[in-house]
Amino acid sequence: MTESNVIALNMSRERTASTASGYVMLFLLLVAILAQIWGIVQLANDRPSTLALVTVIVAPLALIFIACGFYMLQPNQAAAITLFGDYQGTDRTTGLRWVLPWLARKKVSVRANNFISDKIKVNDLRGNPIEMAAQIVWRVVDTAQALFDVDDYKEFVRVQVEAAIRTIGSRYPYDDFEHLEITLRGNHDEVGAELRKELIARLAVAGITIDECGFTHLAYATEIAGAMLRRQQAQAIVAARRTLVDGAVGMVEMALEQLSAKNVVHLDDERRAAMVSNLMVVLCGERDTQPVVNTGTLYT
Repeated sequence: MTESNVIALNMSRERTASTASGYVMLFLLLVAILAQIWGIVQLANDRPSTLALVTVIVAPLALIFIACGFYMLQPNQAAAITLFGDYQGTDRTTGLRWVLPWLARKKVSVRANNFISDKIKVNDLRGNPIEMAAQIVWRVVDTAQALFDVDDYKEFVRVQVEAAIRTIGSRYPYDDFEHLEITLRGNHDEVGAELRKELIARLAVAGITIDECGFTHLAYATEIAGAMLRRQQAQAIVAARRTLVDGAVGMVEMALEQLSAKNVVHLDDERRAAMVSNLMVVLCGERDTQPVVNTGTLYT
């Protein structure tokens, strides 16, 4: 038998508990109270009978027996029923409920819970320290697993969320200016879906699912934030220059082709090179150009 099969055999599974409507038992409780009152009245009137005596003795016991079995469930609330530590099932029926008094009831909320993790420091795929925090919406789907397969399912969620954030943070780079990779900063939807998938796999043992998750904080760590900002600025400048040069080359090429096609002017190689140089300076320069008016010939 493999290790995964052993784990599967040891996992608890939720099943429906055998419980009764509390309203029916409430009616029986009222009957027991009325019977007790009748028996006391019979004994007080000096008209004792075997039935009255039995009623006075049995009715209090029935009253205690019935009263100890009541419990109430609100919407999206469940109760795990145990008998001397042995799991008997889960009751999810809302309202007034009743079970045998010796059965213990442990209430569990199956409502959606919102959890925001603390900021944690993680090394991304390239080894850069970054700070991350996430917001998680989770809920219990299997009360037996939540109660009996983990010690404290709420603490379990907190620890696994932190572990999942670290895993996802180290799986992707924080940023990629060339947009060739999936990054934490540029692909929120893809990375968020990956985080949700990772959390569902980690929390399945506790009977918990994830409805929604996403990052609430994502930034470079303080010690490298300034350097990485300068790096991003330098990469942005290089990318802008590259785009500008590509556009300028295309415009110069188009200008030369149109001048030649329309026979506006005929330039030798040296003058063509000079014209190209001047156009590139005009198109790529950061300052406004100062025109020079040539009042002589083309070559003087």
